[in-house]
Amino acid sequence: MRTSLDHLPPAKQRELERVVQILFEEFGDAIAIATSDWKKQARILKVILYGSYARGGWVDEPHTAKGYQSDFDLLVIVNSPKLTDRVEFWATAEDRLNRELGITKTLRTPVNFIVHTLQEVNDGLAHGRYFFMDVARDGIALYESDPSELHQPKPKTPAQAVAMAQEYFVEWFPSGASKLDLAGDARRKGYLKDAAFLTHQATESLYHCVLLVCTFYTPHVHNLAFLRTQAERIDPRLVDAWPRDQRVDRSRFEKLKEAYVKARYSKHYRISAEELAWLGERVELLGQAVQVICEERIAALERAAAA
Repeated sequence: MRTSLDHLPPAKQRELERVVQILFEEFGDAIAIATSDWKKQARILKVILYGSYARGGWVDEPHTAKGYQSDFDLLVIVNSPKLTDRVEFWATAEDRLNRELGITKTLRTPVNFIVHTLQEVNDGLAHGRYFFMDVARDGIALYESDPSELHQPKPKTPAQAVAMAQEYFVEWFPSGASKLDLAGDARRKGYLKDAAFLTHQATESLYHCVLLVCTFYTPHVHNLAFLRTQAERIDPRLVDAWPRDQRVDRSRFEKLKEAYVKARYSKHYRISAEELAWLGERVELLGQAVQVICEERIAALERAAAA
């Protein structure tokens, strides 16, 4: 795996150094008072940069009309499946990265990271999951304490790829559509918090759908901003579902993102029927884009299988 960042501007290289430092500091704090043997042995084995900053071709234009900016995408590999628990071990790191981006401005590039064990990554390669194959092919190791290379990928046969993509589409796309229908019913009946949660779930299902169909992988998270970023890396047509130019539009998406927890558990969560109607329209547009992208992907796999 490559280790050089020479293709990146010096400022981006320094940012990545800072990001890795933050990950290690917050992970260290999370395990500092460990009493169990497994936690005392907790280690980060690798930190791998993948995505547009690893391949080249990133976009860094936050001040243009579109305001689009590529994220740093990182895969953190740990030595125990228990360490992949995002709430227990990585929530403070995520909060700190967001704070240094949005408040202190120490970072200028958004950061997304996922956490897996080495076995999970190698299993993904062994099962021909495109996401892990792309990481193995294009990734750049920012840190390695374990010198072992990732396993060689074993791509699925064309027929297997078609069957898996179809299975994911049949499972996840109707799930998103049905939840959006239920959200609309709840909104019309005045159950606004329920409508917000169901709209969140519809959006999450659609993002999981397009990620699974196109890459055979989706991160086990409920954070819509993270899922949106991962999905938009696959196909830029997904960007159009969410206007970003106006503060009010960004605020509405933020309310949707918060709905997974706050719409169910916080008495202070507020969302209007008007906001929900707007969100429903955007999720419907997202669903239309997801359907087109997934059907195109399946058709391409079918052509490959028939060749």
